[in-house]
Amino acid sequence: MNKNVFDKVVRPLLWVITIALAAGIVIRALPSSRRGKLNVNAVASEWSKLLLVLESVDKNYVDDIDHKQVIEDIIPNVMRELDPHSVYLPPQELKEAEESLSGGFEGIGIQFNVPNDTVVVNSVISGGPSEKAGLRVGDRVIKVDERVIAGVKMPQDTMISLMRGPKDTKVIISILRHGSDELIPFTIVRDKIPLNSIDIAYMINDTTGYIKLGKFARTTHMEFVKSMEKLRDNGMKRLVLDLRDNSGGYLDQAMLLANEMLRKGQMIVYMEGKARPRTDMRADGRGRNQDVEVAVLINSGSASASEIVAGAIQDNDRGTIYGVRSFGKGLVQEPVYFSDGSGIRLTVARYYTPSGRCIQKPYSDDYELEIYERYANGEMFSADSIKLEDEVQYKTVGGRTVYGGGGIVPDVFVPVDTVGVTDFYVECNRLGLQIKYASEVLDAHTEQIAAARDMASFNRFIGGIGIEDGFLSFAARNKVNPGPGEWERSRDFMLTQVRALIARFTPMGDEAFYPIYQQTDKLILTAVKNESHDTGID
Repeated sequence: MNKNVFDKVVRPLLWVITIALAAGIVIRALPSSRRGKLNVNAVASEWSKLLLVLESVDKNYVDDIDHKQVIEDIIPNVMRELDPHSVYLPPQELKEAEESLSGGFEGIGIQFNVPNDTVVVNSVISGGPSEKAGLRVGDRVIKVDERVIAGVKMPQDTMISLMRGPKDTKVIISILRHGSDELIPFTIVRDKIPLNSIDIAYMINDTTGYIKLGKFARTTHMEFVKSMEKLRDNGMKRLVLDLRDNSGGYLDQAMLLANEMLRKGQMIVYMEGKARPRTDMRADGRGRNQDVEVAVLINSGSASASEIVAGAIQDNDRGTIYGVRSFGKGLVQEPVYFSDGSGIRLTVARYYTPSGRCIQKPYSDDYELEIYERYANGEMFSADSIKLEDEVQYKTVGGRTVYGGGGIVPDVFVPVDTVGVTDFYVECNRLGLQIKYASEVLDAHTEQIAAARDMASFNRFIGGIGIEDGFLSFAARNKVNPGPGEWERSRDFMLTQVRALIARFTPMGDEAFYPIYQQTDKLILTAVKNESHDTGID
């Protein structure tokens, strides 16, 4: 078919037709109890003209039409016309999306960075296939089976897809190891790899625990309970729950997590939509952490399930919210699966916080760029720049005023930290010089880094190698030099990054990385420093 004819005639026609077909598919996919008072005959009558047009095109159009390809091209656009979060997912994308939230995947069990266009292993998952086969931290992956992946500018997602695969299948990983000039092949049998939703849990001080929650996956509540038990055993009285850049996930996991900290009968969230009557979700009183003081960290990347938890904590006056306004994603998506392995996630309701605020921010033509507008408008740097719906005020359980407008506005505004951000820092980040230098240190001190099994030994090691001069020299070799006064401004911030990245290569891994990296985290430091707020705890 001529492309111009297709774009001008067939594509617009099929756009409308596909909406009809998509609507019919959704109706059939939903359980009968969820369809509401749908008059099937009336719907069929409304769509009959479109179906007749489809039949006419199919029978009479001058060229053959590749129905499958047209549908695959059009459905994503149809879903985008509904709202920003209703989506169509082809089979592979649906599999990947669900795998990311399932709590695990099938692969070889390594974490890696890609400095200098080469995979460098920075963590080997304990008990996983790669550890059993003999891979080590610092190994550079050159080939996967017979395909070279180093130095060929291969996209990172392609590298991942080559190393992942069904459980019990074999893959040959050829690596270059420090001290050897020859490739070393390892035959690895892929297995199920656990994918944790909690990045780290540790004690910041004698009484304050910290949990970084990256997403709400199938295992989130179980992980949270175990982490809380560990922290409480270590004396935790106050929790800093970090939900920054947590884009959400499963609603039930957000509810279970909030339930851990709320009293019986307290509202967690409610949902309501045209075909979904209001459903209130309340705490059952069996939470094991109702006595722990809570501080929640959010930013513009905190969305959906993260906002449900933050909203429940805030509206019940259960804790203090720190940071900047959250994303504002309060639409409920219901999955519909098709026989070819594809599916849609269709918006069927909206989330509301206990005080009645709709979490969802307004739709706009530049919806996807709205976060950048917050920077341009100064919202990330001044609380006075936050757009609030002053005419629509809500009250928390304790009588405090909160506002609508989309997202969760923090109780304690902590602006985005620009201290230490210079042109030199930006250019180093752009080129990835911090991680590249950390990899160079690993090559030069492999045995010493492997022997650093506690912070005391790591600090002795790092204090003896002169990382300040080393990093500046490395940056200069990459033609990046600080301008007047820039190193003085960026020094502490950047050297903390470098120390943390080197520490991640030690056997301590993230247990060393996060505590070091967060020494310059203004938001964490503010939350820890602040005296106790009124949290409604007796």
